[in-house]
Amino acid sequence: MKFAFTKMHGLGNDYVYVNCFDVAMSADDAPAISRVVSDRHRGIGSDGLILIAPPEANVLADVRMIMFNADGSRGEMCGNGVRCVAKYAIDHELCPATGDAEGRRTIRVQTDRGVLSLVAFPGEDGRIERVRVDMGTPILTCADIPVTFDFKRCIDAPLKVGGVTMSITCVSMGNPHAVTFVDDVSAFDLERIGPLVERHAMFPNRVNFHVVQTADRSEATMRTWERGSGITLACGTGACAVHVAGVLEDRFDRSTLLHLPGGDLEIAWPEADGSVFMTGPAAEVFSGIVEI
Repeated sequence: MKFAFTKMHGLGNDYVYVNCFDVAMSADDAPAISRVVSDRHRGIGSDGLILIAPPEANVLADVRMIMFNADGSRGEMCGNGVRCVAKYAIDHELCPATGDAEGRRTIRVQTDRGVLSLVAFPGEDGRIERVRVDMGTPILTCADIPVTFDFKRCIDAPLKVGGVTMSITCVSMGNPHAVTFVDDVSAFDLERIGPLVERHAMFPNRVNFHVVQTADRSEATMRTWERGSGITLACGTGACAVHVAGVLEDRFDRSTLLHLPGGDLEIAWPEADGSVFMTGPAAEVFSGIVEI
């Protein structure tokens, strides 16, 4: 199969994007394609594959995002990925995104989490540089995350894995996350502990795992082991989950600046029963044609 692609990233969380308005690619074929193109030695190199497609019939959205992790597994949602989808759709004129007097553009993206509303901010050249995403209301009920736990919510709960005992808080932002706060994120053995947490029996659908070091109530540093991809430079849904976990554990105020290995994200959760908002950059790296 031969097709055109575009490499994009949000804070270094990089994906291969395929414009399915122009390219016919089946979601059934995508897992195998994702494994090939994601290989950083024999492929293009990425954290996965994202298809940018027309929305499904009767869905009120401008475009649809269908994402696959580097191991070919289907991902429900990716915060960094959806920002790049918005940038691509607007910059490449896939949809008539509406703008305001200041040039901000609004777009609705269908995801496996549902339809998300995004506001895109152009740079001096008119192309999109930053995107604010309404990530929706966090899911906190254990059965819905899902996580097997004896209580309705998993907040500051004990977990022992790989000889390490930690306290975790679990949140779903359309995909499952487990968050633990530590004294020093750089000293945490994420490469060893990450895959053990991801596949722990407590998480029937596996889990994204984050370690966090707080600076104060409005700033923190985090590292991520991403389900299906391993250690990544950034995780947008993970940053939202980290913020929510910090609020639930009374470590954070309602807005935080989170430092990820790939850069910074601004996260806000204004109301306990409302949406989480994420703002960060999106960048297009290069385009090409691949045959596999």
